[in-house]
Amino acid sequence: MSILEIGAFLIGLSAAFGYLNYRYLRLPHTIGLVIIALAASLVIILIEVLSPASPIMEIVTGVLTQIDFHETVMRGMLSFLLFAGALHVDFTAFKSRASAIALMATLGILISTFLIGWMTWFILNAFGIEMPFIWALVFGALISPTDPVAVLGLFKTVNVPETLEAKMGG
Repeated sequence: MSILEIGAFLIGLSAAFGYLNYRYLRLPHTIGLVIIALAASLVIILIEVLSPASPIMEIVTGVLTQIDFHETVMRGMLSFLLFAGALHVDFTAFKSRASAIALMATLGILISTFLIGWMTWFILNAFGIEMPFIWALVFGALISPTDPVAVLGLFKTVNVPETLEAKMGG
């Protein structure tokens, strides 16, 4: 498969999962897609366990090895994830809550970075996977600011107070 075919397949799969969520699960979009993708992955693993002669795992592995995940994430998706929330910020609401937002944007991100980094380092070492603590902190720093972006997407479908939405956007 070419990279264009893989992209088209993934977009089509995402659309199908989105339809299944909209039609049957009726969960918020992000949560529904994660649950359906998890179920699809478990089905593929179950097929492999029940029928080891099935070529499905080889097909999936072959497709996944064609994707350069480092390039895809670092040059494609990360910039969109990190700055997607900034496109929908209401600056008047942002300005009136600047002190609370500044506190969360500095102290909150630092606390989140260290908590996620420490938990990642601890869990990986508990399973015997050696990872330097500094790389766990880098992972925490990458994950911490992207979580509010997912929450902002969820806020669009759920009725939340404007103050909370403004603080998360900031």
